[in-house]
Amino acid sequence: MAKRVPLQPMPLTVPTRWVKNIIAIFLLPWCAILTQTFFTAFTRATIHQRLWTGAEFWFFSLGVVLWLIAFVGLPRPVIIYVFGHEVTHVLWVWLMGGRVSKFRVGGDGGHIVTNRTNFLIALAPYFFPLYRLLAILVYGIASLFVNVAPYGQLLYAILGITWAFHLTFTCWMIPKNQTDLSDHGTFFSLVFIYLMNLVLLSVLLVIASPQITFVSFGEDLLQNLREFSEWVGGLLNADTRGHQAPVQ
Repeated sequence: MAKRVPLQPMPLTVPTRWVKNIIAIFLLPWCAILTQTFFTAFTRATIHQRLWTGAEFWFFSLGVVLWLIAFVGLPRPVIIYVFGHEVTHVLWVWLMGGRVSKFRVGGDGGHIVTNRTNFLIALAPYFFPLYRLLAILVYGIASLFVNVAPYGQLLYAILGITWAFHLTFTCWMIPKNQTDLSDHGTFFSLVFIYLMNLVLLSVLLVIASPQITFVSFGEDLLQNLREFSEWVGGLLNADTRGHQAPVQ
């Protein structure tokens, strides 16, 4: 005789990608607030505080322009980008306590084999400026042994080149159906990449501009956050009043 076993209710599960998409929606206001804060600080420093008159600004801009010309008019050094891309994966795997058992780089792409992965490891090459940080590291080490002050303007030009290198290749690679993005949800990945790049660009602006401090940038950020909160509160109050039934 067969004995009937009562069915156990299945636990409710939510796909991880749905959760990440919800997180991305909540990150969108932060993207807007930080974008407004960045351009407000940049405009103030450039126009009112004459950041554009400094040699650092012009050498950085020269580096950006030179790389854009090279990116459009010359064969693209894809192998250099792929190498940096995979090395960044490796660095973040190590940072997360993982191990890398295989590393491959070629003209047609590259990959690593690791025992650990997450969205930070997967998306790191799109927001972690490896070559820019490498240039700063080399400059810092060289300063321990020689006087590098006369080459400060050259450093800003190299930073311009490496920043433009990172930006152009990131924008060029994103539409190419990268599994780094799709594995963690393309919408979430794009929002997170934009936010992280903007954070790093904001830090670079503060460092490059003597007129902007982290304190003043933070005050602008809090002010914009307060104004955004008041705007959302006003919308909610208006919607609430609109749905209230008139009292007879």
